[in-house]
Amino acid sequence: MAKEQGRKVVASNRKARHDYIIEDTYEAGIALMGTEVKSLRMGRASLIDGYAAWRGNELWLEGVHIPEYIQGTWTNHTPRRRRKLLLHRSELAKIERKSSESGHTIVPLQLYFKDGLAKVEIAVAKGKRQYDKRHALRERQDNREAQRALSSKGRAQA
Repeated sequence: MAKEQGRKVVASNRKARHDYIIEDTYEAGIALMGTEVKSLRMGRASLIDGYAAWRGNELWLEGVHIPEYIQGTWTNHTPRRRRKLLLHRSELAKIERKSSESGHTIVPLQLYFKDGLAKVEIAVAKGKRQYDKRHALRERQDNREAQRALSSKGRAQA
């Protein structure tokens, strides 16, 4: 069987970009059980409540829901178990330095397969205030209206 090529997104956390100001992103491997990989290959996962936390010198992904594999037996995994993130020591040091600052957290943005290996894109992020969210939403609406006005103006001249 040929090895998979490219990137196949399994789950993404769009709400994270709304709730946080993303400062840095990192690609990390995940230590998974066999039934978790099979469940991910079926495209089943949720990053909504996910976050990363330090346990000693290691970074762990918590709150990510990977449902049990349907054809699994007694070897099946627990859906919300803690999973170890696999990063280089220098990356871990950078993440630890930035996440220790006040108001910063580590959130998963995407879960995907890259060349057949399960990866997660994590971000060091700072929480947005409510007024920041409203401002970003208003800015997006203004841009959309301006684009609409420009495109309708172009059609009227033609």
